Amino acid sequence: MSATGTTDATGTASVTWREQDETQRRIDAWRASKRVLWRSPAEFRLGERLAALAADAGAVHDLGDKVDVYGDGVVEALEDRVAALLGFPAAAFFPTGTMAQQVALRCWAGRTGNHTVALHPLAHPEMHERGALGLVSGLRTVHPTRAPRLPTAEEVRDLEEPFGTLMLELPLREAGFLLPSWDELVDVVEAARERDAVVHMDGARLWECTAHFGRGTDEIARLADSVYVSFYKSLGGLSGAVLAGTGTLVDEARAWRHRYGGQLFQQYPAALSALLGLQRELPRLPSYVAHARTVAAALADGMRAAPEIDWFRVHPARPHTHQFQVWLPYEPDKLNEASLRQAERTGTTLFRRWFAPEPWGPPGVSVTELTVAAEGLEWTAEDVRAAVAEFIRFLAPDGGGRTAG
Repeated sequence: MSATGTTDATGTASVTWREQDETQRRIDAWRASKRVLWRSPAEFRLGERLAALAADAGAVHDLGDKVDVYGDGVVEALEDRVAALLGFPAAAFFPTGTMAQQVALRCWAGRTGNHTVALHPLAHPEMHERGALGLVSGLRTVHPTRAPRLPTAEEVRDLEEPFGTLMLELPLREAGFLLPSWDELVDVVEAARERDAVVHMDGARLWECTAHFGRGTDEIARLADSVYVSFYKSLGGLSGAVLAGTGTLVDEARAWRHRYGGQLFQQYPAALSALLGLQRELPRLPSYVAHARTVAAALADGMRAAPEIDWFRVHPARPHTHQFQVWLPYEPDKLNEASLRQAERTGTTLFRRWFAPEPWGPPGVSVTELTVAAEGLEWTAEDVRAAVAEFIRFLAPDGGGRTAG
């Protein structure tokens, strides 16, 4: 491995030693910070995660139970719990959401007789799965819209070619964790039904959508024919996902899970951590969403008060979930260095990683994602404004800023 990196046969750049050093520097700075808006799972040591799981798992499952074998025991208990939460008769646990979603879409292709999936071009399968829907599952995708939001009912009705499944990512992460209104969502689902299509929800972050819609998780999920949910993104689980649907769909999905290599011998650590997330984090998510709106408003106030900032964007201005974007007119390297120095010198992590918003953003502009969780509830609006002012000082050419003492 070189310091400059190479490109493999898939066109994906390999990780360099320099990048590894920078990653470790970030993790060390985040871990040492006393003030954060949330804690990333990457910050914890292996022993810490294992000790916490061993100490807490008894609160959600009988630890005198036998270990799971090929999906029984605690894994089956998790499936039953999630099926009830989502209002479906059955659910199957998968090691990854990518596998769960591919299996769901493949099953629907066989049932509808149409291998075309309508989805947003910024949806996870298009952005982060290396073309797996086509290469692995033989599916084809079409896009009802290219606007940075979920499609409207009119766009679904007007799509020129037939499709068997409409996949809706709720929220649409790459567009800013955006959600439609409840009425818009209902209309989109009805439009798909008019096209004789089924509806599948990519609900990796469905758990935090209830505050925006003013509906329970089951009422949201039941709009669709199948739903996938994740356990590590918002609930703090170790890994894993569940696909929920009718009994016959889930039975077929289990068969495809085996074919795809997802029939794991034992999965109790992931299942126990998921049950803990459902018990502890799920009830807290509405408070995170509410406080994210306070943080976003204060952050915008802090940016407006800074004469050094000619332009910025907090998107959406009123977050739909507990996550949102911030845009600034600087290159990612400059913003990443300022964010790291703020964390290292002051013990406050406000921003984490900045990126060039490819492929849809203009040059010279960077975007970051903010998450507000339990740790962020301690921040007042004034705390946020002060952290913004401090960050801007680290952006200055001299890299000014106070040092924690």
